[in-house]
Amino acid sequence: MNWRALLLPVTALAAAEALFRIMDHGSDTLAPPTQVAAAAWHALIDGTLLDMTVQTLSGAGVGLAIGGSLGVLLGIPLGLSRTAMDIGAPTIELLRPIPSVALIPLALLVFGMGILLEASIVAFATFWPMLILTQSAAAQVEPRLLEVARVMNLGAAARVVKIVLPAMLPRMFVALRQVVGISLVVAVTVEITVNPYGLGYGLIIAQQNLRPDLMLALLAWVGILGWTINVVLHELQHRLFGAYSGIPGGGR
Repeated sequence: MNWRALLLPVTALAAAEALFRIMDHGSDTLAPPTQVAAAAWHALIDGTLLDMTVQTLSGAGVGLAIGGSLGVLLGIPLGLSRTAMDIGAPTIELLRPIPSVALIPLALLVFGMGILLEASIVAFATFWPMLILTQSAAAQVEPRLLEVARVMNLGAAARVVKIVLPAMLPRMFVALRQVVGISLVVAVTVEITVNPYGLGYGLIIAQQNLRPDLMLALLAWVGILGWTINVVLHELQHRLFGAYSGIPGGGR
């Protein structure tokens, strides 16, 4: 880790703390970093931070698993077959621009409050980028590898499992890193908007209770959570694929 990267945030936090001490008056909208840290510590000790984190990650994870899996399953044939892409492209371009949050009223009618509501919106949001990125990765598979599969008389399923997927994996991991970030953003957005559940709902409750310290603590925690997940996935990508992790989009 490059410790110099901490210089800017640490300096900003120190400046904010000094400014609050100079002003020396309370605020219903902001809180000094020390109070934010204290609120985060109390939320961690009493278990609310962990509970909210598990709830948010559950909704994001289930939705990502559904949307990502469907995106991969449909993206591979679209990338390998020009005919399939010509047939599917109009429908994709019609549905893809729909904002995921626009489906909240429909999902609320179908699933009600809870994890299924959140997961359904996350699934829709992650399906499209995974589909497009998978299609692109499949289309870029080396033609010579596909020719080898034909010479070996491999069936369609065997060709995908033994040739296409291994060739796609580095790019697919880049796609995974991108949709993981999307899943977390959408999950928190759904919680803020309608779902009484998770970190997003905690942000709203803290705001309504005039607890800027807790609100900012939860906001910072969401950022730390996303950053940590990205770092873990980046390191895993580097360990699995080495030099191939340097493909476009593969850096931090």
